[in-house]
Amino acid sequence: MVITFCIYLILIFIIAYLAWRKTKTLSDYILGSRQLGSWTTAISAGASDMSGWLLLGLPGYAYLAGLEAIWIALGLLIGTICNWYLIAPRLRVQTEQLNNAITLPEYFEHRFQDKTHSLRIISAVIILLFYLFYTSSGLVAGGKLFNAVFDIPYHWAVIIGASIILLYTTLGGFLAVSWTDLLQGLLMLFALSCVSILAVVKIGGMDILAQSIASKATYLVNPFQSSEAKTLGFIGLISLLGWGLGYFGQPHILIRFMAIKSERLIPNSRRIAICWTAIGLTTAVIIGLAGIPLLTVTLTASASETVFIELLSLLMHPLLAGICLAAILAAIMSTADSQLLVASSALTEDMYQLINRNVSETSLVFIGRLAVVVITLIATGIAMNPESSVLNMVAYAWAGFGAAFGPVILLSLYWRALSYQAALAGMLAGGITVIIWKNLASETGIMSVYELVPGFIISLIIISIVQLTLNKDN
Repeated sequence: MVITFCIYLILIFIIAYLAWRKTKTLSDYILGSRQLGSWTTAISAGASDMSGWLLLGLPGYAYLAGLEAIWIALGLLIGTICNWYLIAPRLRVQTEQLNNAITLPEYFEHRFQDKTHSLRIISAVIILLFYLFYTSSGLVAGGKLFNAVFDIPYHWAVIIGASIILLYTTLGGFLAVSWTDLLQGLLMLFALSCVSILAVVKIGGMDILAQSIASKATYLVNPFQSSEAKTLGFIGLISLLGWGLGYFGQPHILIRFMAIKSERLIPNSRRIAICWTAIGLTTAVIIGLAGIPLLTVTLTASASETVFIELLSLLMHPLLAGICLAAILAAIMSTADSQLLVASSALTEDMYQLINRNVSETSLVFIGRLAVVVITLIATGIAMNPESSVLNMVAYAWAGFGAAFGPVILLSLYWRALSYQAALAGMLAGGITVIIWKNLASETGIMSVYELVPGFIISLIIISIVQLTLNKDN
């Protein structure tokens, strides 16, 4: 396994070196000068989206909750499809037309002609805030991986994972991130497909799998019952499906749409991305379900996210298992690197450059790399708690971006008269609602709904009210 990991890491750093040689300007470092092809755009968008959550969080959730997990998978698949159809083509065109904006905060400023820079600064602050939690979730996943496989103490495992991601992201920038994401995304799909097929074959087929799960607990094969064997209900169903709303506001996904070489490549890229997502989500759920009858030791809730790793050692030869374990590292890295880069761009392009207009391109690239280092160190500190849940940390950050940016992005592309005042009000309303709702959440009643749903709805309402009021006054 160690040899497999080493070979994989060598490939990653070769790609980073090649990308470093092509990175000369801030546009190269942050957006790859809009030169991504169909396959790179599609797979890197999917890989940066799903992260270690696809190989650890979702299988772990399916292991604990059974078929209830299909609602999250369905919501994410619908969200992926809508994102590629509703957002990708228009965002690609508009960001280039609007002064060739290379970050979302810069797009907001030019789209709404905000001379106060309020939108740009506040959106950059939101990016930094939620990416600290999002990146930390990836480092937690990396820590659990190295701890489970190599028996490295958790804290050292987090530091090792963070160091690997930091090195190649700092070196190669967006091109390194996107090219490695292509490799990592394909590796993730290979690992998920292999493990799910081997698990189902070992059990004897999907019918026997369902029977085996039902013999453990009947609620596990009922998609309308929760992991507590209670009826899922409308609120529970909306919370799970509501994950799909988050796609409209995820900067590390949207930046791929901005970086594709041409709008004409989007239909082909869309088909690839939707297929990748559908296969990945389906196999991840199957792996979690297969772990219920196959594992002889029942995993606790905190250990459930290692179900994929446990099945590897049970089903595969060590060499092939090493490749699949590298896929988990790939999944973690493919999201963490993208998040670090977007957070770096928020500090560099959307904050520092507003203060120092005369800074050179070389200096900006250096500052961008320095920002990656600083953000990584802070995220590593947050990730030092071994009891942290990958799923919970991802859920919070996903909701924050989805509610703060999603409605603004969506309406900015389709509502020509939308003003910066309405956009700013909606952005703040969405982000603040997520933070408040998360802290007041309960296990029952309306406050148990996933914070993304009320955040997204309230943001839409506030944007509409402010804009209609402005139109009436004018």
